[in-house]
Amino acid sequence: MNGVHDMGGLQGYGALPLEADEPLFHAPWERRALGVTLAMGASGLWNIDISRSARESLPPGQYLTLGYYGIWIAALERLMLRAGVVGADELQAGRSLAPPKPLPRVMRAAQVDAALARGSPTLRPSSAEARFAVGDCVRARNLNPRGHTRLPRYVRGHLGTVVRVHGAHVFPDRHAAGEAGAAFDDAPEWLYTVEFDGAELWGPQAEAGTRVSVDAWEPYLEPAGS
Repeated sequence: MNGVHDMGGLQGYGALPLEADEPLFHAPWERRALGVTLAMGASGLWNIDISRSARESLPPGQYLTLGYYGIWIAALERLMLRAGVVGADELQAGRSLAPPKPLPRVMRAAQVDAALARGSPTLRPSSAEARFAVGDCVRARNLNPRGHTRLPRYVRGHLGTVVRVHGAHVFPDRHAAGEAGAAFDDAPEWLYTVEFDGAELWGPQAEAGTRVSVDAWEPYLEPAGS
């Protein structure tokens, strides 16, 4: 989707403040926000791409003012409402008003470290051959999807060179289209690293020597001559 979250290459947002020795959390509630989000993500009601889509589709006023973990909590509220595991009246009250709904899976405290270390691998076998190879010149397709995508807006329509082939991985655009309780579409697509020249992306005013690498799934790309 073309949302406010896709800020790469944009100007006018001011300098990015860098905090020396920045702590992992700036307030106790941020630690809890991370824990609750991970715990609910492990329930199986949604996947990582659905959760990313929920964050990215927040209204611009919320996305730009809530802060990092504020965005996580606002998206989690949306996901839980959609899945029917919390009511709007409970969110308003700030507490449970009915017996908890059963979840498909529950991650116990003793399982957290192993789950985080394992992650969620996205590599999948594929019977299809990769369309592109290292050294190929490709064009990022000029897509403007209504749903989730991982193709940055600032590379769309521009030429780049394939510098690495990563194998076939779960395609986030389809993975994010699932619904609570339904099987997720994790059919893979080939994944590449594509390198773009700064001048190709931003014209002659780009800083000399700038190179930008983007991981792009095959449906995002077309041959340079297309």
